[in-house]
Amino acid sequence: METEAVAAHEPQESAVATKKVFVKTYGCQMNVYDSQRMSDALAADGYTATESIDEADLVLLNTCHIREKAAEKVYSVLGRLRDMKAVRAREGREMMVGVTGCVAQAEGSEILRRSSAVDLVVGPQTYHRLPEVVRKARAGERIVETEYAIEDKFEHLPQPKRADVARRGVTAFLTVQEGCDKFCTFCVVPYTRGSEVSRPVAQIVTEAEKLAGAGVREVTLLGQNVNAWHGEGPDGTEWGLGRLLFRLAEIPGIARLRYTTSHPRDMDDELIAAHRDLEILMPYLHLPVQSGSDRILKAMNRQHQAAEYLKLLERIRSIRPDIAISGDFIVGFPGESDADFDDTMRLVEEVRYASAYSFKYSPRPGTPGAEMDGHVPEDVKDERLQRLQALLTRQQNEFAASLVGKSFQTLIEKRGRQDDQLVGRSPWLQPVIVDESAGGIGDIVNVRITRLGTNSLYGEAA
Repeated sequence: METEAVAAHEPQESAVATKKVFVKTYGCQMNVYDSQRMSDALAADGYTATESIDEADLVLLNTCHIREKAAEKVYSVLGRLRDMKAVRAREGREMMVGVTGCVAQAEGSEILRRSSAVDLVVGPQTYHRLPEVVRKARAGERIVETEYAIEDKFEHLPQPKRADVARRGVTAFLTVQEGCDKFCTFCVVPYTRGSEVSRPVAQIVTEAEKLAGAGVREVTLLGQNVNAWHGEGPDGTEWGLGRLLFRLAEIPGIARLRYTTSHPRDMDDELIAAHRDLEILMPYLHLPVQSGSDRILKAMNRQHQAAEYLKLLERIRSIRPDIAISGDFIVGFPGESDADFDDTMRLVEEVRYASAYSFKYSPRPGTPGAEMDGHVPEDVKDERLQRLQALLTRQQNEFAASLVGKSFQTLIEKRGRQDDQLVGRSPWLQPVIVDESAGGIGDIVNVRITRLGTNSLYGEAA
């Protein structure tokens, strides 16, 4: 899943707040969460967030390395920042520039070599050191901070203050797991985010309680392989994600739970039972498969077959019939034939996805896939992607259309574009637009869907 957004975050309160930080966030929800972590870490040193890059004393690019030529796109932005920094210098104004995130982890000191604009490079595992790094950079050092010990990954994660959380809205992300041990041959995550590490139960519960206490109604648990999370519970037994969800469901104020992103290998019995027994666990599951061809799945090192994936979904749907399935697909992986692609199309037809993300394969330097033979021509990838996306779009539209006339609980999240509108979120993640008379922000109201928008639903209080 890839998005691009500018994320400006409210930091913790500080009596010496005189400097401003602008954070541009690329990529997944984990990066959005990490941008908040960076803002929280910098708050004690007097940095407040700004949505205007022109007034920022510190600019941080929180980067993603999933898509093709991600590093080159970062260098293009850094070129523009170099020019801006030169103008600031002539005016006698300071502007420091930092690169964080997965490109920072992958490129390291190469970023300093290629871009004179950059003052600091910080990888995803070392954000707790960010204030110290910034202080050194202000003193004139150019710093690369990417080395970390696996056991320290969550040790220094800052806990948000209730005042901070209150400004963030009624939904929140909560990281419970980072890294990946699956080593899919197309993916750089094991190299940029490291091995799978699970956050301790006590940390997770404490943060969730603070979120709930500040008015957050919906919490989404995050991880590169979130359902690989495991930890020792307060009873001394080993917990998995299912058990953790049952514990979080006990926290007063939390009305909805979600989690993403999952791997088919880690959908165990207790997690499936959570979908059956927990009403507040939303009926939505993002479960990437990437291909419908067993031959390509083997080449990708996915460690499951298409039939196993279909059987797993059949089992989940048998205990939660209203669940919406979302997925990820890569077309044009090295060696993919027309027959392999047809297998993918047949799998999609059988699953009936409510939403999905699909991409052309792009070689990631350092991954086994980049060294494979049989790379598929770009025009063939383009044609296959268009066919797949047309099918997925049709299924998404059919799922949305099936909701017209139905009523369901909707969490009101924010005001709409028009003064008399509010925007909520369905159990299946679609935006729902209602009249402001339906309720207030943070309310969960029963809404009947009256019509479809381009990428949203329109409804009325039922």
